[in-house]
Amino acid sequence: MNFDLQDLSGTFSVMDIVLAMTLSFVLSTVIGYVYRATHKNVSYSQSYVQTLVIVGMVVALIMLVVGSNLARAFSLVGALSVVRFRNAVKETRDVGFIFLVMAIGMACGARFYTLAAVGGVVIALIIFLMSRFDLFALNVQRQVVKVQLPAGEDHTQSIQDVLLRLTDEFELVSTESIRGGTLTEVFYTVRIKKGHEPGELVAALQERTRGQRVTVLTGYDQTDL
Repeated sequence: MNFDLQDLSGTFSVMDIVLAMTLSFVLSTVIGYVYRATHKNVSYSQSYVQTLVIVGMVVALIMLVVGSNLARAFSLVGALSVVRFRNAVKETRDVGFIFLVMAIGMACGARFYTLAAVGGVVIALIIFLMSRFDLFALNVQRQVVKVQLPAGEDHTQSIQDVLLRLTDEFELVSTESIRGGTLTEVFYTVRIKKGHEPGELVAALQERTRGQRVTVLTGYDQTDL
């Protein structure tokens, strides 16, 4: 009994379909678990990981449909171009995972099973190792300093004297007028020297600004006096 399916793009067997779907599912699932294991922020989404698996399998199916038929490929591009996605990708690395499962799906659908398996496993291992050893991390902690000053008075030099003493580097970000022009608010990004605390910087700045409000933001922590 012949189970070969004749299509305009060529001949493929039921076994080809089963292998493409199964392998794309397995590899996309592995990528999903790698994504979950290496995700470090609070924006983790179960729906996104499930979508990765679905995308891998759908792309494999599309590749089976297209085969080597160029006209059909252009037809599918036109059909898929009407789809609009309104959900923004929260992190840059999420885009990389989408491209990864798409590549795996394409390899499976094109029946390059060894390429899909070896490539998927190697890339997943590299992602896991980069996360495990925290590669390319830049361990530079910066703070945002917000200082309110009486309008009409120039405290720039006195503020910068404090910043020079207590920080390794600083940069003026913005200056704006607030409270109907009675106060001027300036923002600096700084990197506090080792051995000094944000509270120390706040106290030193308040001495130079007549007790006006000074705020130091460090990540999610805030020192506000």
